[in-house]
Formats: sequence, C-alpha cells, structure tokens
Amino acid sequence: MSFIYNKFKTKLAKGLFDFLETGDDLRVLLVDNTTTCDTEDDTEFLAGFTTLGELSGTGYVRKQLANQAVNEDLPNDRAEFDADDVTWTAINAGTAAAAVIYRHVTDDSNSEPILFIDTGGFPLTTNGGDLTIQWNIEGISQFS
Repeated sequence: MSFIYNKFKTKLAKGLFDFLETGDDLRVLLVDNTTTCDTEDDTEFLAGFTTLGELSGTGYVRKQLANQAVNEDLPNDRAEFDADDVTWTAINAGTAAAAVIYRHVTDDSNSEPILFIDTGGFPLTTNGGDLTIQWNIEGISQFS
C-alpha cells in the first residue's frame, strides 16, 4: 500500500514543491513492522509519527537520493518521479518493511515525509551483505 502523504499532496497542489529543486535534500529511510508511518498519512513532519520504527544496526544510515528526475509518460497519462537505486553496504539492521522518502531540512522536527513505499520487494531482510532498493522501472512514484 504505497502512498503519498496528505500534507505533501497539498504542497504539490499549491505549487510549493518541485522534485527537481536543487536546494531540496530528498532522502530515504527504512522502517520495520512496528512503524505507524503506514497509518498516519496526515503527519506533517517525521517527528510527528507515533512510532517511526526506523531500522538501526550495522551499516544502516539514512541515504540521500541522487539523480532525481521527473519524466512525462504520455501513453499512460502521468508523470513519473524517479532517482537512482539506493544501496546500503554490509548492512545488518533487521527487516525493512518499507521505505519512507522525505525532504530533509534540519532534523526530524521539520523534515517532511513525502512517500511511503512497501511494494517492489518489501519486506527486505538484512544479513550483513549489501542491500539495494531497485525502484520501479516506471519510477518511484507516478502522478496521474
């Protein structure tokens, strides 16, 4: 049940966010099955989640997205947001139930959740090897 957070939808509709804005720092974090990120879709900031449920352990850090792109898909009547796949090296931090893409500002008190993603291979179990999230070939998220 991947989705776009409601507060972020409002920012998009008001023209207050641009996926390609060079000043925005978009990152991804991984959460386990204790998270409330999947049910609290009206939350405005990461610190507002009752339980973030973020992974912790060897090799885990939040990752910055690279090479963000927005592509026009006219045959499917939509736009697609994409970025490079993300890899954690030698990670042993539990099982990732989902990923949360967010706009990092200073810390969790003002960093804004954008997307909750639990499709495309989740859950992912870490075991000390490398872990790569390969985003959907048609983009991380589609807007129609």
